[in-house]
Amino acid sequence: MFIIHALQMSLAMGWQILWPLVLGFALSGAIQAVVSHYQMSKLLPDSSPKTLLKASLLGAASSSCSYAAVAMARSVFRKGGNFAAAMTFEIASTNLVIELGIITWLLLGWQFALAEIIGGIVMILTLSVLFRKFLTKQLLQSAAAQTHKGLSGRMEGHAAMDDMAIKGDAPVLKKLFSKQGITATSHFFVMDWASIWSDIVIGLLIAGALAAWVPEHFWQSFFFAGNPVLAAVWGPIVGPIIAMLSFVCSVGNIPLAVVLWNGGISFGGVASFIFADLIIVPILLIYKKYYGLKMSGFILATFYAAMVVAGYVVEGLFALFRLTPTARGAATLAPHLSFNYTTVLNIVLLLLAGALVWRFMRTGGPMMLKMMNKPHSHDQL
Repeated sequence: MFIIHALQMSLAMGWQILWPLVLGFALSGAIQAVVSHYQMSKLLPDSSPKTLLKASLLGAASSSCSYAAVAMARSVFRKGGNFAAAMTFEIASTNLVIELGIITWLLLGWQFALAEIIGGIVMILTLSVLFRKFLTKQLLQSAAAQTHKGLSGRMEGHAAMDDMAIKGDAPVLKKLFSKQGITATSHFFVMDWASIWSDIVIGLLIAGALAAWVPEHFWQSFFFAGNPVLAAVWGPIVGPIIAMLSFVCSVGNIPLAVVLWNGGISFGGVASFIFADLIIVPILLIYKKYYGLKMSGFILATFYAAMVVAGYVVEGLFALFRLTPTARGAATLAPHLSFNYTTVLNIVLLLLAGALVWRFMRTGGPMMLKMMNKPHSHDQL
């Protein structure tokens, strides 16, 4: 019965987030189809505020897959792009993308969605300061030498899909609704799903198990829920650590964030937990392949520090303006389904997904799918 209850929780949460996932990936696919970032290495030559803004916008318009973001950032750095700008792209592509905002708003509330945007900006600013102060030329040279070894990570074929973005100066809508635009959108849509479906499923299963099996008093004790001041200090520190050990990234960590919030973690702790999808253990191992042990340690230390700082800023800022939510019960955890607006939207968006998948299958998509984890020729020097 315990297993059945946990699966019911997982299925209920999956049903709740289905339509925003489809909508988010469809919008993200459309943006990627008309906004090319293949030449990012030329657009991101330094760490100036203007360049970091470009990196943030390019990241927000890309896929939310953490592995693809890490692979693309390595490609940018390898071709001469600025390292800080490449890391900024990573953060934006996993914290400022459309689908993450929709899912966060739906499962946790608009305050959390706003906190992710504000916190993401704070992370970028904090990292730019840390990089300027502590990133040495020797470390960069060592990391650059490691990248030229061409060691493969994960989702590098997905990261190279920018080739499909439609070139030219035609109006955006004209490019988007052209045959090429619809095809490109369908390919980005399916590839995005293929890249993170496992993280979403794992995240839902873990969240369902934790919600069903872990007693509420354990979470309240662990997060010091009875002491608001101590909880506010502890939450942003422990949030990224929990995320690192969960092995779940991208949108898949939002259901886990719901469980933690219901259990008593602070508002800033939830934000820092969601930010930490770029330092989970599997991605840290990829950093080691890409940049070497010293640089991977530097990334872990600076990213973790930036996540904690962002968590504290979000905690304090929202408390100052009295925007911190107080309700912790999440209807998304109710293990039952009913016919409501969620059901209607799921049906409508599943029809859209079916149309995009059909287009994908008819336009050479399956062959591209086989190349998802293979290094792309454009990443070779």
